[in-house]
Parts: sequence; C-alpha cells; structure tokens
Amino acid sequence: MRTTCVRPILFGILAAALAFPQGDVLLHAQQPPQKPPQEQKQEKPAGEFQLSVEVPLVNLDVVVTDNNGGFLEGLRRENFRVLEDGVPQTITNFAPTDAPITMVLLIEFSKMYYEYISAYSTMMAQDFLRQLKPEDWVALVSYDLKTHIETDFTRDKMEVQRALRSMYFPGFTESCIFDALLETLDRLQDVKGKKSILILATGQDTFSKKTLDDVLKRLRETDVTIFTVVAGKDFLRYLDDHGAFSGKWGFVDRMNILQAENQMRAFASMTGGRSWAPQFQGEWPSIFSDVAASLRNQYGIGYSPSNRVRDGKLRKIKVQLVDPNGAPLSVLDQKGKKVKYQIYAREGYLAPKPGISD
Repeated sequence: MRTTCVRPILFGILAAALAFPQGDVLLHAQQPPQKPPQEQKQEKPAGEFQLSVEVPLVNLDVVVTDNNGGFLEGLRRENFRVLEDGVPQTITNFAPTDAPITMVLLIEFSKMYYEYISAYSTMMAQDFLRQLKPEDWVALVSYDLKTHIETDFTRDKMEVQRALRSMYFPGFTESCIFDALLETLDRLQDVKGKKSILILATGQDTFSKKTLDDVLKRLRETDVTIFTVVAGKDFLRYLDDHGAFSGKWGFVDRMNILQAENQMRAFASMTGGRSWAPQFQGEWPSIFSDVAASLRNQYGIGYSPSNRVRDGKLRKIKVQLVDPNGAPLSVLDQKGKKVKYQIYAREGYLAPKPGISD
C-alpha cells in the first residue's frame, strides 16, 4: 500500500528554482538587494508624489499544426493577429519557445471499473515519460477520493517510474477529478514560466466538493496549458459490448462517459491544449509524442489589452494567421497545394476586478 505524502512546500521550491537561473538562488540569498545607482541618487522633491499604474500583459502560448498533425515552424510576429472580443490587439512580445517542459502528470487512480482504469492511467504515464528530456521537470499526482502527491517536481524520471510501479492498490472507488485539478492549479500558481498538466483519466467525477462550474471559472484565470487523454476507452467499449451498461441504468452510464469526455476536451480547449480519446493502446506513442512536441513548438505571444476596464468580465481571445496584407495566411505544401491548419491557444481570460491594483 502506498503512503500519501503531501509536500506542497516543494512546489514553492520549484517556483524559486525556475524564477532564477541556475546558481542564482544561492547568490540572491547571500547578498541583500541593492537599488540601481540611478535610483540611489534620485530624491523626490518635498510635496511631490508619484502614481504608478501597472499595465496588464496577456501572455499566450500558441501552437499551429497542419492537417497531418505536423507543426508549422518559422512563423513570424507579423503572421499572427490577436483579437480580444473582436478587437485587434498590438503584439508587444513574440518568440518561439524552447524552454524545458514543466509538467504535472495528473492520473486517475481509483477502484472504478474493477481498477482497470488505474492500470491504464499508470501505464500511460510510464509511456509518456519516454518523451521527456533530461532538462525537463515532471511531478506525479494521483487522485481517487483525495489528491495525492506521489512525487514532487524532479528531473529524475526514474524516481517517477519507481512511484508508478509502486502504485498497486487504489484506496477508494470515488474519482474526484474536479477537486484534484483545482488543487493542482493552486500548487502551480507560484511556479514561474511555462507550465502544463497532462490528465490521464476517464474524466468522470463522482464525489468532488467543487463543481464543473468552479473548474471552468478557474480555467479562465489560469496560464497553465492542459492536455487530456481519455484512459481506458477501449475497455469501457468492451464492457458496453458485453452488456455491462445494459438494463435500467445503462443509458445513464453511457451519458456519464460521454459527458466526461466532453469535460476533458473543454479543459484542454480552454487553456490552449489538446485532447485525445484513443481507441487502442497502439495510439499512445504518437499521442504522447504530440503532447511533448506541442510544448516544444509553441509561439510565445504577449500583448497589452486595449480594453483597460477593470470589470472582472471574460475577455474572449481569437488568434489568426495572416499574410502581410492582413488576409488569411495561405500555407502550401511541397506540391503547391493549400494546407489546412489548426491554431491552439487560450480561449480567453478574466479581466482584473475593480480596484487600485491587481
């Protein structure tokens, strides 16, 4: 039986480690902060005051794929147009992303469906680890009735492998994905830089304290990219084919499964991630390769919203590809034929609430 070990403080340690380059954390601890020379010399005249207004910056991680699943590389700032509530925005920051991956593997590990889903999710997690590079960070979090930190952020993939191989017997039949996702987002809040969650689960929730509405509201605020892979769909189809979902409650069971898949897709689409529902185990390697490649082929885009009203309302975002004349960008393959493409980006964010500052 595994032991639950909740160590939220280590998420804070990773936040500090990512906030400074390697070797700088100790340096900042030894030397007290000093003001720049120009600030030390300047003094405010008596009776004067200064008003500092913070200009918000919206950051987007954008991925563009063609109809064959390939990634469109070499795009430039002028190829992107960002609309906020239909109004074009001025892009101030732009750069392709090549930073190491910082990811939480969030897996369903409960007794639901004869514990088969737990076996699927742990096997999927082990498959995904093969896509990580030595410089990538990964943490392993599981959930049933409660959320469990199996391993905190580490670059040692063998540590995560050992944790997965030691997970034999789930503790509860309940599956509380809403609570687990919100708790994981809370722990990631202070981690700097690009961060993501890969959910390996059915997506079904049985006993969470929080609701789907709570999750969707939080996803409008987060800068975490979420990827989702439905676990055990082939097994659930096998159960259905053999009458497990027949009888009085069969229709309800099927609807719960479909609703859970829709929730998983929503988690991904709202945050600029991607979602898969594999029918066969043979699909896993290509899916996990796409997850890692998506994080390594992002374009980082930043803009200051033209709408500065602090009303706490949802701002809808749409990212488009355009040519120098502002028309939709045409992408051609080697044979000169037009290629369809798909853009993945956050769907929106919540504006700051009324107040003097954030």
